[in-house]
Amino acid sequence: MAKENKKKPKSKTSKVKETQNISAKENNSSKEKNELDNDSKKKRKKPTKKLSEHTSFKNKDKKKKKSRQAIWVKKFTLNYEAELHKLQIELLKMQKHVRKQGLRLLLLFEGRDAAGKGGTIKRIIEHLNPRGTRVVALLTPSDTERTQWYFQRYIQQFPSAGEIVLFDRSWYNRAMVEPVMGFCTDEQNKRFLKDVPLLEEMIVKDGIMLFKFFFSVSKEEQLRRFDSRETDPLKQYKISPVDRMAQEMWDDYTVRKFQMLNETNRTLSPWSIIRSDNKKMARLNCIKHILSKVDYEGKIAKKELRPDPNIVVSGIDEIRFMEEHLLAPVELPG
Repeated sequence: MAKENKKKPKSKTSKVKETQNISAKENNSSKEKNELDNDSKKKRKKPTKKLSEHTSFKNKDKKKKKSRQAIWVKKFTLNYEAELHKLQIELLKMQKHVRKQGLRLLLLFEGRDAAGKGGTIKRIIEHLNPRGTRVVALLTPSDTERTQWYFQRYIQQFPSAGEIVLFDRSWYNRAMVEPVMGFCTDEQNKRFLKDVPLLEEMIVKDGIMLFKFFFSVSKEEQLRRFDSRETDPLKQYKISPVDRMAQEMWDDYTVRKFQMLNETNRTLSPWSIIRSDNKKMARLNCIKHILSKVDYEGKIAKKELRPDPNIVVSGIDEIRFMEEHLLAPVELPG
């Protein structure tokens, strides 16, 4: 008689081990599946590329062809490019008038780091005649310049007749950046704040049209733009050690801004604050403000050049707003 093969009953320990092995295998298989899914997503996800400005506006009415590829563009982008195109035409009209009448325009662009000063300057001068337009972005003062009168190297750059000069940061470095970073003494800062209204009074009375813009950006948006600069190889030149400390020194800059506005916002040389969390709207409204202040031939209707009061804020209104919210910095827009 053949012996029957009887299976031995499994012990509790072996059952537990078998269960653990099965669950481990299931976990491994689920992990592998997730990794494969993630890899496939990464392969599918292509880096987004932005169209060059004006591209969508120039091509929106082009006819369909086999050699052309249709793409989706936000309506906001189309509207922005159309508005910018219109305003840049007005800037050309204004420049023609400035050259014809021998006017002198001096525009100062100040503000928080990454607030959009450079981008706005770029759009203003994009189609202007370079012979009558200059952008001044001075480097750190040399050893010789440090021994000169503080305003001396800036005055050398002032506009001649028929010229528009734009300062990408100006003598107001001594009002905010230098005292916060310890690049000047308290005495130098105080002397500057007392002297600058007198200097600007002389500038305006001599016939120079002076515009002072302070670009204001929120702390959260500033951080987002810094992160973008870190990862974008085309923007890394914009990052400096001073920029990196802007977040840490946020409250110090706020106090200095309040002090600067109080001391230097005058009737003859007022500040215009540009809210720039939305860079495109900041650019358009800054240009509108400039155009609205200059009378030139062929100017479009005033209502088309009226800046948004929520984006362009007068210096005195900003001072009042800061007085109400200075002890609650979170409420301040920058």
